[in-house]
Amino acid sequence: MPQPGTPTDDARPPGRPDVGSATPVRHRWRGLALLTGTLVVDNDESKLVTTLFPVLRSALAIPTSALGVLVAVGQLTGMVTSPVWMWLARRYNRKLILVICSGLWGTWGIAAGFSQNFTQLLVLYAITAAGFQGAQPIVNDLLGDLFDDKTRGRATGYLYGALQLSNVVMGPLIGMLSLIEDGWRYGFFVSGVLNIVMGVLTLAFLKDPGIGASEPQLARLDQAQRDARSKLTWARVKDLMRIRTFQLMVVQRLLSSHLLILTFGVVFLVDVYHYSNAVAALVLMPMGIGYFLGTWIGGEVTDRVSRRSPRSGRVLLLQLAQLAFAVVALTLQVNWGNIVVFAVIYAALGFLQGVNPGINRPIVMSTTPPELRGAAFVVLLSIAQAIAWAIYSAGAGYLAEAIGMKATFFWLLGIVMIVNAAFITLLYRPYACDHQSVQTELAHRASTQTS
Repeated sequence: MPQPGTPTDDARPPGRPDVGSATPVRHRWRGLALLTGTLVVDNDESKLVTTLFPVLRSALAIPTSALGVLVAVGQLTGMVTSPVWMWLARRYNRKLILVICSGLWGTWGIAAGFSQNFTQLLVLYAITAAGFQGAQPIVNDLLGDLFDDKTRGRATGYLYGALQLSNVVMGPLIGMLSLIEDGWRYGFFVSGVLNIVMGVLTLAFLKDPGIGASEPQLARLDQAQRDARSKLTWARVKDLMRIRTFQLMVVQRLLSSHLLILTFGVVFLVDVYHYSNAVAALVLMPMGIGYFLGTWIGGEVTDRVSRRSPRSGRVLLLQLAQLAFAVVALTLQVNWGNIVVFAVIYAALGFLQGVNPGINRPIVMSTTPPELRGAAFVVLLSIAQAIAWAIYSAGAGYLAEAIGMKATFFWLLGIVMIVNAAFITLLYRPYACDHQSVQTELAHRASTQTS
């Protein structure tokens, strides 16, 4: 494989036979629907904790910093277990491991609903996260094999758009549980049951297309031929860490403090502007709609921009999204005196956050060989993102107690995101080089197998 970061003049070396184009993977949209459902039900656990924390805080007599601790422990636990789940998925069966770590793992979510104190909740929430956190890299790995590079932005946008669109319905409903005695317990029970049901559906109807199934350069190869050059080894994992674009994307993910709005968005309105828990939770509906529109529109726009400007289009859109998020987040420093205005702001933040998956996932997919994508998403989503989310969530909880939630949002959602946008400038040249390098490598594999 050409060294990552080495520019090449032509993705088709002289003498290489025409490899044609890949036929779209069969049942790919059904597969996308099942993968989407998997992430939707997995997301319910964290949404329960963040949305209902004000009442959970009273029920278990815990401080505000406990929310940050819960989220941090959940992320860090997943950081440790996700590589294990991905290793098992690649060694045995991706679909089966996904069913176990996402679907059947819902039994632990049910158990969390019986917690009698913070220690029990923390332990059971951590165990739950140990399974659910393994699902996201496996889902993104499968997504890269279901869809080719020209449609991955749209497919990723649909997946994460539907994930957040579920908040349009679930967010306010979860918020209403705050009006019921021990409502948060019922939330855990229902969420766990939905995980189990989704696991059964995935086992019955999801078809794994195989590694590299959507690459046009490998269209003439059968699965055995693709697998022969796509085994994941420690040497190739080391190659992953040498890809300059991937290195920069990991750092960019560590600077992605916008995730904080998912953890403290409702608590911010309760503590700073003194809305009730139920009223504050209403902003989750427009935020979910905004996120859906961001992923849907963002995915479509990203694919088109990438086709017209393959060397820099995705990177430019990613940079603009981070900068715009920071600007909008700073408007939260003003007390607008009306929940409707805050709903509009949260909708805009949701939109700008929603464009990210349709950009950053395809950036990673297009600059890493098929066999390394699973490992790439473990590092990016289950390790780097987990560390970032844990640091920002735990840090924000303690920082809020020291300087106030309003100042915490100013620094973490405003200033840090401006730094994030500036950092992305470093991605332009490496992305163009690494994308070309992968295309050349895939063409070489096709030439070798068909000659």
